Amino acid sequence: MFPTPIEKRSLPFNLSYRVAIWIALLLWLLPLIAVMLTSARSTADINAGNYWGIPSEWMLFENYMLVFTETPMLQYLMNSILITLPAVFGAVTLSTLAGYALAKFKFRGNVALFAAFIAGNFVPFQILMIPVRDLTISMGLYDTATGLILFHIAFQTGFCTLFMRNFIVGLPDELIEAARVEGVSEWQIFWHIVLPLVRPALAALSVLIFTFIWNDYFWALVLVQSDEVRPITAGISALKGQWMASWQLIAAGSIVAALPPVILFFAMQKHFIAGLTLGATKG
Repeated sequence: MFPTPIEKRSLPFNLSYRVAIWIALLLWLLPLIAVMLTSARSTADINAGNYWGIPSEWMLFENYMLVFTETPMLQYLMNSILITLPAVFGAVTLSTLAGYALAKFKFRGNVALFAAFIAGNFVPFQILMIPVRDLTISMGLYDTATGLILFHIAFQTGFCTLFMRNFIVGLPDELIEAARVEGVSEWQIFWHIVLPLVRPALAALSVLIFTFIWNDYFWALVLVQSDEVRPITAGISALKGQWMASWQLIAAGSIVAALPPVILFFAMQKHFIAGLTLGATKG
C-alpha cells in the first residue's frame, strides 16, 4: 500500500521526534555515563587525562570495594537513611492531616491558610540560611540528625500539604457526610475512608519527597559538620578533600548515593504513575 497524503506529511514529523528523543536521552545520560566510566578507572588512567574514553584498565570492583573500606561511605549511607525516612514520614503525615482539614472542613480563614501554604513554596530557602543556622545553634540542634530532620519536615510540609489537599478535595463530600451521619468519628473517617482513597497520591508524594530529602546538599552542608551526622550528599563533598586525587572513588560514591532513590522509584513505579495520573485527571 502507498502512504496517504496525511501519512506523507506526518513522516518528517515522526522521524524528527524520534531522532530528537534519542539526542535528548544521550545528552541527559552523558554526565551519568562519564561518572560511571570514571568509577571504573584506575588512578593512572585519570592522571593520564583519560576522562571520556574507555578505561585502559577496569577497576570497577576494586573501586567500589575501596569506597566502602577506605572511606566513611557506609556511615554516610546510614546517616542519610536515618535522616530521610523520619523526615519523609513526618512531612507526609502532617501534610495529609492538614490537607484533609483544608479540603473537607469549612472554617474561617481556610482560604487564607491554604494561600499561606502556597506562598511558602515560593520563598527561596537560600535567604533563610543564616536565621535557620542561628536557630539550630540556639536550640542546641546544630550538627544533629534531629535538627536536620525537623527542618526537612518544616520545609517540605508546605509543598506536601498543597499536593495532598488537591487530591483530597476531589473526594466525594457525600461519602464523608454519610459517614458523619452514621456517627463515625473524624479520625475513623480519615483512617478508614480518606487514606485508602488517596493511597496512590501518598505513594507518589513519598517517592518525590524521599528523592528531594535524600539528594539535599544545601541544608546538609549548612546544618551539619561531623561525619557522625553528615548525610551522603555532603559526605561525597567531604571525600573531595580527603581523596584529592582519587576521583574514581568520588565517582563510585556518587553512583552509590544515587542508587536508593532509583531503586525506590522502580519499586514504587506503578503507584507513582497511578498517583500522578490520578492528579492529572481531576477536574
